[in-house]
Amino acid sequence: MKPLFIIPAITTILSFLTAWSEMSYTEDGYRIPTEYPSFVFPRDHGSHPDFRIEWWYITGHLHADNEDRYGFQATFFRYALKPNAAAGSNQFGDEHIYMAHMALSDIKREVFYHEERLNRDGWDAFCSTEKMEMQNGNWSLIQDAEDRIDLISTIQEEVQLDLTLEPAQPHVTFGDKGLSKKGSETSACSWYITYPRLQIIGSVVLNNKKINVKGEAWMDHEISSSQLSKTQVGWDWLSVRFDDQTELMLYILRDEDGNPDPHSKLVWISADGELTHMGPDDFKWTILRRWESPDSQSNYPVETSLSGLRPDGSPYQLHIKPLFDEQELTGELGGIAYWEGACDILENGDPVGEAYMELTGYNESLESQLR
Repeated sequence: MKPLFIIPAITTILSFLTAWSEMSYTEDGYRIPTEYPSFVFPRDHGSHPDFRIEWWYITGHLHADNEDRYGFQATFFRYALKPNAAAGSNQFGDEHIYMAHMALSDIKREVFYHEERLNRDGWDAFCSTEKMEMQNGNWSLIQDAEDRIDLISTIQEEVQLDLTLEPAQPHVTFGDKGLSKKGSETSACSWYITYPRLQIIGSVVLNNKKINVKGEAWMDHEISSSQLSKTQVGWDWLSVRFDDQTELMLYILRDEDGNPDPHSKLVWISADGELTHMGPDDFKWTILRRWESPDSQSNYPVETSLSGLRPDGSPYQLHIKPLFDEQELTGELGGIAYWEGACDILENGDPVGEAYMELTGYNESLESQLR
């Protein structure tokens, strides 16, 4: 009987050695996610310090009892300062930089609140390697054993967020078995994990007034060491939660002339979690209107349309309409201005879903920042 136990052990060892042999590294020694990931959760919702760049990114729409409406963004970044960086500790260190962005869009009053933070390893910023648990100052993002996610943050002196997010459906992975290619170069890739629909309950304190809110959100977690190819300058990204409980994710990777890279992707997510990936030849992205930022002078395509065929072959034409224009994070600390805005999705003039759109690289190329 003993040889029967040896065979699985040998198979496991060989699988490990094969995966190890497929690992690739950047010229300066950071691991590249070129092999198919073998995710184990909750561990892989946490940090991966052998990769250079990692982020956890949440966008959502909030609705108050008085029918006021808000959009919000919360992003936690980890950036390794040297290869083979340790996981970090509660002591001041020099192996990771932690950046975080928070934003709240007050739709009714068209006011945009935002703040950026930048801290190194230490008691004021950390990220667990065992689960989704991170902190940057008094901002925190923590997932419990039942997969509920608590987000606590402030924005300057005007805003406090205390939100609990619970998955309405399981997480999904984009790309080929979770490996998302972003360009022709070996290093232009990421591991890509997403919760496409999270139910939210909590509160917003705005100018000393507490407002109970409910809503829905989208969450991305990407693990990489070099997101872009040399010819790419930025991206347009869109997430949509349709009223029929399906979702859509789109990213258009742009070259210097504004053309989409062949690795751009549109992904439909069915109500039961089935993914359909499509390339740039399968959809049409049309700019309807631009907005020029008075702060960065960036000229963003804030209103667009998206058309093509759904996975069932039926045609669609979606109107992506910002809830107001001035939703730009101006990059005071990170040095990169970008537009991140709450939008409605219209079809034939009727609202059919809620969305968030991100527009980057309209002020300067991101290629040097994400390589």
